[in-house]
Amino acid sequence: MTAPLNAAAVAALALEPLDWRFKGLPASWWGRTPADLCEASPRLLDDGGGAVGPVCVLLADALAANLATMAQWCRDRGVKLAPHGKTHMAPALLARQLDAGACAVTVATISQVRIFRAFGVRDVVLANELVDPAALRWLAAELDADADFTLVCWVDSVRGVELMTSTLTAAGAVRPVDVCVEVGMAGGRTGCRDADSVDEVARAVAASARLRLVGVAGYEAALGHGLGPDAVAVVRSYLADVRAAVLRLAPLFETESIIATAGGSTHFDIVADALTEWPADMCVRTILRSGCYLTHDDGLYHRTSPLRDGLRSALRVWAQVVSRPEPDLAVLTMGRRDVSFDQDLPMPYGFTSAHVVKLNDQHAYLRLGDDDVDVGDWVEFGISHPCTVFDKWPMIPVLDGDGRVVELIRTFF
Repeated sequence: MTAPLNAAAVAALALEPLDWRFKGLPASWWGRTPADLCEASPRLLDDGGGAVGPVCVLLADALAANLATMAQWCRDRGVKLAPHGKTHMAPALLARQLDAGACAVTVATISQVRIFRAFGVRDVVLANELVDPAALRWLAAELDADADFTLVCWVDSVRGVELMTSTLTAAGAVRPVDVCVEVGMAGGRTGCRDADSVDEVARAVAASARLRLVGVAGYEAALGHGLGPDAVAVVRSYLADVRAAVLRLAPLFETESIIATAGGSTHFDIVADALTEWPADMCVRTILRSGCYLTHDDGLYHRTSPLRDGLRSALRVWAQVVSRPEPDLAVLTMGRRDVSFDQDLPMPYGFTSAHVVKLNDQHAYLRLGDDDVDVGDWVEFGISHPCTVFDKWPMIPVLDGDGRVVELIRTFF
């Protein structure tokens, strides 16, 4: 069997010279490779460092600690982890996750599959139903060309099963596509809404010569990230439906090892409780799909992650004060093009009461309260929801505890 990804392809990224495409990075780095820069380990943010605001960074120590913490938690709970790659879309970060024990990468779209396949990623979970004919033809060719490549995706309708089957048949696909029936929830996202629909779709898959039924999938946070008793009760009830579907469909599964998969970055502890300890005559692999644990954050997952007391914030954005137009207001060179705002506004470090009250496309409004800053000062910000920060940065420096660059992470969005 091949390696879980092509390490040489990932390493080659460090040999591509930097240029003007990578915002925030010093112009003095242009023409140099990440490998050369990391050997020199320059400081990024000190005077003379050359970074231009805003600039996004990762913290090496926090990344390493988070990888180890999540890997140990999964081992202790007896579950596998296929982290959601759409969080970072960075092959170099996925390599670390695989080295730490991840069994696959989860993605949301066929384009994301193709990006990770370009780096030789062997095992992929596509957390969607795939009905696009062009995508199915590409997937069929990819599966038939590489016997070690594995991909599992979702189905939640008989119509979807029919479309997949007819397209794969017309494409002359040799290998069947592995699928999980997706269990949904009322008011949620995708997925069958009741047990009868789950069973009907499963029977349609079992009757298809181009698909193979391998498990049951779900997403327990489709209604939000609440931790209150009512929200948790909804999650537990939903996961009971997922478990019931696995048990009920046991005679239809077409592999000896059955997949039971769920788990965002908020309720993966409840998933581990609900989807383990299976009957002795069933071989079930429980696969979590959490992705945001890697960098954690200072907002959404700082409040909601089951490991919020053990994970550390590893993703920061630095910006400069460009204006002090009012006594209690500072305006900084950071906006919606640079930092997440879909869950919370960015949070400044090192202040007692200052807080961001608004973002424009390229500006942040920092209400100072009892704090003070001057024009030209750099301010470090924590973020909320890493998924919508990574996509804004094609190259992210990784800093050690002394602020020196030890790696440069390339993203592909």
